[in-house]
Amino acid sequence: MQLQNILFSQGFGTRRVCAGLIQQGHVRVYLPDATEPVVCNDAAEEFEENGLRFSVQGVDWPYQALAYLMLHKPAGTECSQKPSTWPSIYTLLPAPLRQRPQKAAVQGVQAVGRLDQDTTGMLLLTDDGKFIHRMSSPRHHVPKVYEVTVKHALDEAQVQKLLAGVVLDDDPKPVRAAACEMVTPLHLRLTLTEGKYHQVKRMVAAVGNRVEGLHRSQIGGLALPADLAPGQWRWLSAADLQLISGAAKAAA
Repeated sequence: MQLQNILFSQGFGTRRVCAGLIQQGHVRVYLPDATEPVVCNDAAEEFEENGLRFSVQGVDWPYQALAYLMLHKPAGTECSQKPSTWPSIYTLLPAPLRQRPQKAAVQGVQAVGRLDQDTTGMLLLTDDGKFIHRMSSPRHHVPKVYEVTVKHALDEAQVQKLLAGVVLDDDPKPVRAAACEMVTPLHLRLTLTEGKYHQVKRMVAAVGNRVEGLHRSQIGGLALPADLAPGQWRWLSAADLQLISGAAKAAA
């Protein structure tokens, strides 16, 4: 693939902009077995894109045919391209991830599901529409683990009610936790395999308590890394994706 097309596919601007970056000497490419990148001024030069690493204006970038990443969502942010009150989570990502071309009208990576503005923790983003559908569909029962801080001390009866199922106001069918553990009297670890609106908060309210803090610590078999600080992101590896999809199949 031509280098200008590689940059375009990764979200570095239009083909003309990408060609300009290359011709102005802002793009360096890591050749096979090389430890340092070399400047490439030819926008039409061909490269094997799979496994390619390059840098644009000093920032290293790996070629990704499809982007899969994890963000540690901080409190006070909205999972929306057009937030109403709080800053958007998308402002935490570099411009190329927000500009990756897609066949759909919306550009860039998209969040897989949403977290409330006051909820923190693991959020997946991708430009793979099939992956978004698979992770979001209730048919696939992807387990998600939440660390819940509650206002009033928990008791075993509340835990058992959450496991047995509680009725929410918009659905007569009981909603059950896949797993529920009282870590401390004020800390509940809750695992869900569906994603109804404000589900954790409403389930906890249904057993006579109130959520004071909510943090998603795990999706599928993949836990939020301890060294990924709020507001930071990283690429998902093939092993990470297997942990997510493998747990989804086991739960189905």
